Amino acid sequence: MRIAFLMAPEGVEQIELTDPWHAVHDAGGEPVLLSTRPGRIQAFNHLDKADVFPVQQVVGDASADSFAGLVLPGGVANPDALRMDEQAVSFVRDFFEQGRPVAAICHAPWTLIEADVVRGRTLTSWPSLRTDIGNAGGTWVDEQVVVCEAGPATLVTSRKPDDLKAFREAFLPEFLKRG
Repeated sequence: MRIAFLMAPEGVEQIELTDPWHAVHDAGGEPVLLSTRPGRIQAFNHLDKADVFPVQQVVGDASADSFAGLVLPGGVANPDALRMDEQAVSFVRDFFEQGRPVAAICHAPWTLIEADVVRGRTLTSWPSLRTDIGNAGGTWVDEQVVVCEAGPATLVTSRKPDDLKAFREAFLPEFLKRG
């Protein structure tokens, strides 16, 4: 079970990367860190720099069909940068077109909006994305975790780091079905 973790070179909320990463690893999966540039990514604890993590694959060299699922961690700057990178947006869109599960937390749905994959779906996020999701044709709800199967790919979304336990418990079974 190879799971892609996609993030920008800077700005990911560290716990939203490391917690799901460990969950995938502990379930016997292989988490793979992808970014828009080679080298390392700089994680953050809110607005403070945290740890750096090595990029294992550049998203432009990756293919969705080599992964069982995709995790999009949040942080404000991370998805804002990803949505400006056409290769990252295309990679995300490919998961939906291929019916592969995607899990997104916090601000990560900004990248989903840019990929035009929220129309007709119900999801949650950090509350400030409510209007963006609605404008993109999705339905926003204020729940700990939402599993939406209203399309070829299952979409699991969550609001914030406090919801990580529910997020893990929702996305792992979806990934295991594909892995």
